[in-house]
Amino acid sequence: MQTLNVGLAERSYPIYVGDGLIQAYDLLSPYLSGRRAVIISNTTVAPLYMSRLVEGLHEHGVQCDRIVLPDGERFKNSKTIDTIYDELLRSHCERSTPLIALGGGVIGDMVGFAAATYLRGVPFIQIPTTLLAQVDSSVGGKTGINHPLGKNMIGAFYQPQVVLADTRTLDTLPDRELCAGLSEVIKYGLIRDLPFLEWLEQNIEKLRARDKDALQYAITRSCQNKAEVVGNDERESGERALLNLGHTFGHAIENGMGYGVWLHGEAVAAGTMMAADLSCRMGWLKTSDVDRMRDLFQRANLPVRGPDMAVEKYQELMGLDKKVAGGKIRFVLLEGLGSAVITSDVPEKLLKETLKACCD
Repeated sequence: MQTLNVGLAERSYPIYVGDGLIQAYDLLSPYLSGRRAVIISNTTVAPLYMSRLVEGLHEHGVQCDRIVLPDGERFKNSKTIDTIYDELLRSHCERSTPLIALGGGVIGDMVGFAAATYLRGVPFIQIPTTLLAQVDSSVGGKTGINHPLGKNMIGAFYQPQVVLADTRTLDTLPDRELCAGLSEVIKYGLIRDLPFLEWLEQNIEKLRARDKDALQYAITRSCQNKAEVVGNDERESGERALLNLGHTFGHAIENGMGYGVWLHGEAVAAGTMMAADLSCRMGWLKTSDVDRMRDLFQRANLPVRGPDMAVEKYQELMGLDKKVAGGKIRFVLLEGLGSAVITSDVPEKLLKETLKACCD
């Protein structure tokens, strides 16, 4: 097991990465002083892991309430949040009752938002069960839901008390979901960790084959990068925005195609290649670098082109992005492999050229 720390003063918390952690009660016990917890999962993950977690907690005298939500990005909305509130209120959950998110990024984001807002804040524990959630969304305290006009537009910064990334849960993860998670892994190498990017180029097939050691290393290295960035910039006033490489384009894809049609990691992969193309047109990235990125994403079985939407539609949806400032879209682009930059100074002509060139 690897142990990392997100350094946020009194809100600091550990990340544990290892095999079989769902049943590691000693890692959870410091956060269960009230002897009661609410476990929130979905219809896909709950049949696989809910009983294992509940049995382990029951053995140590912890009462567990269970909430099982429908699975899918299209359910990441205010209606589902109300379902969580309804159950918490009916069962008289108190301010000391922790909410445990057992699932992927959608569950983690929604449970975190519910925890941030129910009784103005209750404890929150992350047990991510997908690669994408383990390397990205479970760490850093971004919580929220989607709105018909934009992805993750309603939410809060609310840190968990602990993150347990059980690598054994990846054994039941569909191949498509595993590959989608690799998109966020690759992102860390592209924005700030060139040696990790080079390691990924050498080991991407091992990751797709679910090699235990390779996955453990990739998850740990990704979490190290995320923890460092979040520790420096919790509320995304500067450096943390670099973690959004590919997301401005990617969120437009998810919204435009309908939430859940493209997985988040798939949209981010295509969006990252669009950002790479734009970076090249800006004169920052070499053509050979773009080719190198495309090769890695293709080997990870991820899309490298966006869907066929009108250029004007892309621009409209990108204008709804959270990162818009002063009416201008802020882009995360690459000055080189391993080096990212945030800019609002992108000529519209070049943006349109990228959108036309990178979409089917």
